[in-house]
Amino acid sequence: MADMLGDVGAHVGALYLLVPDEHSLGITVMVGLPTEFAHPWLRIGLDVPLPLADVVRRRSPVWVSGAQEMVRRYPRAAIALPYDFPLAALPIIADGTVHGAVFVLWPGGRAEAPPDETVWERMRAGVADIAGLLDEAERAGAPIRPTSDTLEFLPHDQGTSTPDVLASMADRLPEGMCSLDLRGRLTAVTPTAARLLGEPAERLVGVRLWGGLSWLRDPVYEDRYRAALITQRSTSFVAVRPPDRWLSFELYPDRSGVTARVRPVNADGRAEPPSPSASPPGPATPTRVGAFYHLLELASALTEARGVRDVVDTVADQIMPAFGGQALALLTVEAGRLRVIGYRGYEPSTAELFDHTPITSFTPGAHALVTGAPTFFETREDLERVYPARSGTQQGMGAWAFLPLIASGRPIGTCVLAFTRSHQFSVEERAVLNSLGGLIAQALERARLYDVEHELARGLQSGLLPHELPALPGLESAARYLPGTEGMDIGGDFYDLIRLGEDEIAAVVGDVQGHNVTAAALMGQVRTAVRAYAATSNGDPERVLARTNRLLTDLDPGLFVSCVYLHLNLRRNEACLARAGHPQPLLRHPSGRTEVVDVPGGLLLGIDPTAEYPEVRLPMPPGAILALYTDGLVEEPGVDLDDAVSDLADRLGREGDRPLGHLANRLTSHAHLAEHRTDDVVLLLLRTVGEG
Repeated sequence: MADMLGDVGAHVGALYLLVPDEHSLGITVMVGLPTEFAHPWLRIGLDVPLPLADVVRRRSPVWVSGAQEMVRRYPRAAIALPYDFPLAALPIIADGTVHGAVFVLWPGGRAEAPPDETVWERMRAGVADIAGLLDEAERAGAPIRPTSDTLEFLPHDQGTSTPDVLASMADRLPEGMCSLDLRGRLTAVTPTAARLLGEPAERLVGVRLWGGLSWLRDPVYEDRYRAALITQRSTSFVAVRPPDRWLSFELYPDRSGVTARVRPVNADGRAEPPSPSASPPGPATPTRVGAFYHLLELASALTEARGVRDVVDTVADQIMPAFGGQALALLTVEAGRLRVIGYRGYEPSTAELFDHTPITSFTPGAHALVTGAPTFFETREDLERVYPARSGTQQGMGAWAFLPLIASGRPIGTCVLAFTRSHQFSVEERAVLNSLGGLIAQALERARLYDVEHELARGLQSGLLPHELPALPGLESAARYLPGTEGMDIGGDFYDLIRLGEDEIAAVVGDVQGHNVTAAALMGQVRTAVRAYAATSNGDPERVLARTNRLLTDLDPGLFVSCVYLHLNLRRNEACLARAGHPQPLLRHPSGRTEVVDVPGGLLLGIDPTAEYPEVRLPMPPGAILALYTDGLVEEPGVDLDDAVSDLADRLGREGDRPLGHLANRLTSHAHLAEHRTDDVVLLLLRTVGEG
């Protein structure tokens, strides 16, 4: 990675690899900046609108010319890194398989035109080398995977002593000079700089500029340092050293760190101080620039939260670290009482004390809800002075913020943020927290509606699918259904097992186009039609599909259906199949050999009323397994469909001796673990066992 950056003149780069059994990328190598700069993206979902996810999905490079294009194409990234820098991202592909992606950054000010072909070729060569190393590690039995210990390479990470002659020369200047490494630590401080900063040089070396000096603990200053490193452009800020000493800081970056020039200025003459430093700041708080980026990320993340649980987790993950809180609870109103819908950091017994509190009670949570005004208690004494009866419900905490949750002008609950020690809430913190209450309220309203719709959808889906499969001597069966994770978690995939006689049974697996209530309703109609036609057509596959097809074309629902139907005669150990635009079944022979059954397919149901569906007969001796499934089981982004079906057949062959229920779990395990499923999944397994 470092060599590739040097070849193309970039100063920052990172390598991300696909996380096994997850629909995400994990950071593996960071070059040129500390890993903490990438903290919001230690893991990146492949569906998240970010450059790295795009290159993996599209299997092609991405070029972003600067800040304006980043805002237009990737607003979430622009919120967390509002700096001007060009970026290129490339997928890592070996033998047709995507293993991950890399990105590289150049200093700000580069021309908006993409790199020339020579630079692209050098980047592609570097990525090819990385792919080769990954492949070599895989073959050696030591595959490289993303871990919590990201490999980090920072040039000149260790400070060096300044020669005496340079120190003497710098000390003659009227301004001070400091050297900071890529982590923001002071590695060298001239005596003049130490005098201006008001601390001995030996105490300053090794600490962060804004960490060692309380009056520089303003997020604006750290942001200027980050901007200098990322864009590789000089920048500056002005701050006041208490009580009234104004200092100008000019930052000059390169790839190894930053040189800072510190000089005194007049508050009303040669420098215009920014508003955050118009007066000496109060006691330091844990708020920093990264915290505000977390809050901006929260606003974006809440738009993607679906259920109430998602909202609770997102709020806790963002607000608690941003403000240094140790506990959080979300309360909503139900039947005139507050109900805890989620909490983090509180003991369960403490959280229960919030539950079922009447909104008319004299409590801070109810007061914030009823009045719509946030309440802040910076010490336990402050709380006990106003609510003496409630101090026992807040054991272990020393400061609180009670934020009203108001959506569409209507109070819906309260958010409680607690601290184990006393906490001084600045004016900025109070304003931000109050604004966040509105964001959380709107997200909760959407989430509660989603949960209601989700529950209705699950109930509808459950009612339309078989509650259990019929038992038949000589046959074992197992079925699995997994809804897609997009939309309402409801779709048109279905399966059924229909007993036709003492030794005959019909099986059907189908997929109605779409993932909504309309698709589910049509699925119920198709399943009912297949059952009716199976009973009146002696189970003949060709006739059942043809009659179902004519019914659908007459109804003209505007949706099409794929389907595979079989009639199994257990006395003759023979199956007869027909297919309507559906994936080919798989057959595992008693010997363990597995094959894709070649069933000539007719058109999808509902297109042409005259379509024909030819039948295929195949033997089903005792021990044979037939697998019927929908395309959601085998279709994955970036994976060839034939390869996916072949892989499913291989797993069926290797693990087919397991109990059928365990086998079904194994064959659907990768889909079950997937964070995002764009399609439903159905699997129906049938195994003949002979008599007895």
